[in-house]
Amino acid sequence: MFRDRLLVDQSTGSLTINNITANFSGIYKLTNVRKSSYKTFNVTVYACLPVPVIRESSQCSSSSSTYCSLLCSVVNVGHVTLSWYKGNSLLSSISVSDLSISLSLPLEVEYQDKNTYSCVLNNPISNQTRHLDISKLCHTCSGLSTVNIVVVCICGLAVAAVLCGIYCYCQRQMPQQAANQDQPVGEEHIRLTNGVVPGNAGDADRTNNAGAETADQRRHSQNNVFEKDEMKSVFTPVGESVLLQTDITEIQENEQIEWKFANSELLVKAEFVVIAKWDKTNDEKYLNNEERFKDRLQLHHNTGSLTITNITPEHYGHYKLQITSERRKISKMFNVVAPVLKKRQSTIQRRETCP
Repeated sequence: MFRDRLLVDQSTGSLTINNITANFSGIYKLTNVRKSSYKTFNVTVYACLPVPVIRESSQCSSSSSTYCSLLCSVVNVGHVTLSWYKGNSLLSSISVSDLSISLSLPLEVEYQDKNTYSCVLNNPISNQTRHLDISKLCHTCSGLSTVNIVVVCICGLAVAAVLCGIYCYCQRQMPQQAANQDQPVGEEHIRLTNGVVPGNAGDADRTNNAGAETADQRRHSQNNVFEKDEMKSVFTPVGESVLLQTDITEIQENEQIEWKFANSELLVKAEFVVIAKWDKTNDEKYLNNEERFKDRLQLHHNTGSLTITNITPEHYGHYKLQITSERRKISKMFNVVAPVLKKRQSTIQRRETCP
């Protein structure tokens, strides 16, 4: 850790640490043996701060059509404060003490506002500022008329009806297709027609009829029973970030977090691939480094939630969360999909996959 980094001044005894990183934060003690005295130094190393990014919110302001909604954000920062200023006056701020986290802070301004606004990211030793140019970032939002609202509602109901039809069709086809496909023991798949993965409810019956067990039953009999296994759809446009939340305040010491991904383009079944792990007891973390997810995954150690940045079409699919410990076992499913286009369509195309 310290190789080729230390330099001691032979005249004064002072110590120089070259090419310092965050790993060198800590307590340093200087001892004078002859005088039986010592000094201590508390060294804190802060990373270089990125310049905040200001962009217009994807949604129009709820206040009125005269206001512009903005979002100032930074990624992979820790021990910082993100603030909005109007001139020299502080409007709002948010602070974080964790490492490698993303921050966002919203702001609403009038389109004709002539005041000076700036977004500032700072830590105890430095800061970075991004000034707001309202004329370049803010574009007038046109409100939806009553007719447009009715059209959107009708299209939404039509899409829901089609999805229900596909769901029912897949439910009827699943038993026949499952009977013709014998999967190897140990592989994990998801049936895209159903958001609930089977548990061990039928273990007693399978024990009494062990000779008639299928490969699927043998595989699932080895799994633990989870408290809940729900499917939640998350609509995210291309280029945005999505936060898949565990809805847990804090991960306990003996709990393990595991996130998996399955491609929803497969017609009936998709194989899960582990993309993130967090073992709080052993302080071990794993993030999938293949091209699809490289530098896009952020695992929040306090809650176990997963952030996927800069979404592309190949990130749409099913994400499975599993939290395991001696005290509880939780499983959740998220279906990350593109938002439904809000416009009238003469023909609604049916996608032959299950919701």
